[in-house]
Amino acid sequence: MQSKAISIPVRRQDPLRALAMLALGLALLLAQALAAYARAAPDSFADLVEKVSPAVVDITTTTTVAASTDPGQMVPPGSPFEDFFRDFMDRNGQGKPKPRRSQALGSGFVISEDGYIVTNNHVIDGADDIQIEFFNGGKLKAKVVGVDPKTDIALLKVKSDKPLPFVSFGNSDDMRVGDWVLAVGNPLGQGFSVSAGIISARGRALRGAYDDYLQTDAAINRGNSGGPLFNTDGQVIGVNTAILSPNGGSIGIGFSMASNVVSKVVAQLQDYGETRRGWLGVRIQDVTPDVAEAMGLPKSAGALVTDVPDGPASAAGIQSGDVIQSFNGAEVKDTRELVRMVADAPVGKKVPVLVYREGKTLTLTVTLGRRETAEADKPAAETAPAPEPKEQTLLGMTLSTLTPELRDQLGLKADAEGIVVTDVADTSEAYEKGLRAGDLITEAGQVKVASISDLNDRIAEAKDAGRKSILLLIRRQGEPRFLALSVE
Repeated sequence: MQSKAISIPVRRQDPLRALAMLALGLALLLAQALAAYARAAPDSFADLVEKVSPAVVDITTTTTVAASTDPGQMVPPGSPFEDFFRDFMDRNGQGKPKPRRSQALGSGFVISEDGYIVTNNHVIDGADDIQIEFFNGGKLKAKVVGVDPKTDIALLKVKSDKPLPFVSFGNSDDMRVGDWVLAVGNPLGQGFSVSAGIISARGRALRGAYDDYLQTDAAINRGNSGGPLFNTDGQVIGVNTAILSPNGGSIGIGFSMASNVVSKVVAQLQDYGETRRGWLGVRIQDVTPDVAEAMGLPKSAGALVTDVPDGPASAAGIQSGDVIQSFNGAEVKDTRELVRMVADAPVGKKVPVLVYREGKTLTLTVTLGRRETAEADKPAAETAPAPEPKEQTLLGMTLSTLTPELRDQLGLKADAEGIVVTDVADTSEAYEKGLRAGDLITEAGQVKVASISDLNDRIAEAKDAGRKSILLLIRRQGEPRFLALSVE
């Protein structure tokens, strides 16, 4: 019997559609693989802990403090029993203050085989004696090489008969939110301890000008201060410094100073025993959206110069009202970034600074000074009483021209010019922006003003130019600040 051929119709498929379907399938498989990889935790951190633990140390500091033995503190001030307790303490030889020894605990890590150790400044601040205990139980006495309170970093040195195990700094800028990290140290005086977590956030600032903290949920407690935060390669990418906690214990919000900040500080402490940061010599503030609009800037970025005292910037021609958009070839996003850029630059280096001025950009060359020297020479700010209010209202402010009496009350120099704010309406935009009685308006629309009529002229010019706001330069106790107020 002859077989019969069966014809099956074949539906032709568009090659492009088939290719698209294949690409979609591959993309889905890749996405699933990446998701599985991202979710997967390491099988164990044991190998990593074994590798880095010999370089992590416990730090015990001893400080001599004067004990408060004032008997008047045992009872409420003015109590009829105050004299009785004072006499009783004197008769028992307890009336005179006696020094006592106080101990504190912290952590640190060795960064060189010849005994350099990094920790927090607050761990060893004021200590008379610093003892280092190593993972193997050995103990050595340490000396302070240098400290930097601005970043809370201290560098110590011990003498050892043999090379010490040490760890190296990694690149904190490579760390991503979600990356695994290990915090190692001496929490609550319990001795060597390890906790694991992830990077929860980057670029956190607490209170310092040079803050660049990595936030982590790895458990950090008292005693962990100064200890290292490791990446999975065993490199130090942070120094555990602070926690956010309502009860003093870890709630999963810890902060480690980024290694790219710490390593630069440590290098200077090793070389000089102190920090040597670059200094530009300007007072600055962020460019807010309303300030950007008032100045005609395309975006709210850069650092707005509010004052230029004698220094490197003044010598280079930088002026109040300039917006620094680039420093040494790198874009400046805000004041915080500019401060870090300048601090990292070598003292004495000539750097190009791109500024925006009156609708144009120009590049100026600045020879950087040293911040520590400038801060040591900075005079203390003077306080000034608020003037009596007068009835002249504009933009929600009560204003007065600068009379000799007001100049004396504000403690201003004889050649000072401007308009005095004598009162600010609580519901006004000016109050919301921070203007207060006693402030001195010296510029409006980046033009000097000496009278209220000058201010009115500048406001009219802003309106004619189609601006929604006007930029004011305010001085308070000598400190300048720009802010923008609506003129509509």
